[in-house]
Amino acid sequence: MKILATAALAVCVNTGFAQAATTAPAATPAATAPSAAKKELIAKLIQLQQPGVENIARMLIQQPVGQLMQGAGQALQTQVPAEKREATAKSIEAEVRKFVDEAVPMVKDKGAKMSASVWAPMLDEKFSDEELKQIIVWLESPASKKYQQLGAEMQNALGQKLMAEVGPSLDTKFKTLQQSIAKQLGVTPKPAAPASSPAKK
Repeated sequence: MKILATAALAVCVNTGFAQAATTAPAATPAATAPSAAKKELIAKLIQLQQPGVENIARMLIQQPVGQLMQGAGQALQTQVPAEKREATAKSIEAEVRKFVDEAVPMVKDKGAKMSASVWAPMLDEKFSDEELKQIIVWLESPASKKYQQLGAEMQNALGQKLMAEVGPSLDTKFKTLQQSIAKQLGVTPKPAAPASSPAKK
């Protein structure tokens, strides 16, 4: 199981973290330097966006980790003796939780430091001073703050409905993929058991 888990982690890192880095849009430098007034507007707007940096950090970490936990849940049912599954599951969950607790703050901190250099040229190129002012007024308004608070709840609600709709077919496809990878790794897959839910933090 250790070999499979290591292989799964390598796949998740290569297709999750690395892919996120290579598909991130590159900022296009503005033709001329922005005025001091516009720099202030851009800086204020970036500051208002800082809460979103944590969301980005969590997304970058939790997406591949979620894939890893799903694979681990499958392997737990097929590769680990029944009497050892609970202890193994707790051990894996603790290890994953530790990784997430350490990785998210690190990525958030790095993202906060990088946001100005990444976003400022894009904002300078795409928006005028007046447009930046309008965006800041909106972001600071009670309606915007209320909408942002509801945003996570809206995404969660849609995610649950979406997974209820497409989850079974995705699970079938994932099992087929898992069995194919197991064969390529030289492991003879056992008959698939019902998938266990990924461990929650």
